[in-house]
Amino acid sequence: MKKQTFGTMIATLRKEQGMTQLGLAEKMGVTDKAVSKWERDLSFPDVNSIPKLAEIFHVSIDELMQVKADTKDKSEEKKVSEIVNIALKGIALAMGVAVVVLSFTKEIETNEAISMLGLGLACLAISQFPKKD
Repeated sequence: MKKQTFGTMIATLRKEQGMTQLGLAEKMGVTDKAVSKWERDLSFPDVNSIPKLAEIFHVSIDELMQVKADTKDKSEEKKVSEIVNIALKGIALAMGVAVVVLSFTKEIETNEAISMLGLGLACLAISQFPKKD
């Protein structure tokens, strides 16, 4: 079974069993509204009822719990993080190149060159910070 949200998993298993939300609710001792909320990922069944849910669907608890969170936000955050990382490295490279070119053309003072290189090194250092997963 492919990974999916817990609510989608419950809905899929319920439909495979030919069961209605009301039928599942009666077996679980909850309301059909509770089952509806589970399936829409608005709430989660009580942890103590997970084994009963697995039994009703004829699956193991491990199978039932193989869910994944909505990864859309994480993938967008990862893309933004990669873009920022590339931009920081680009700034570092640009500062280095600018200092070299301006030095050859004698258009830059030593203090300005050191400042630009410092900014480039700071950007490079920031890009190397460990990423949060």
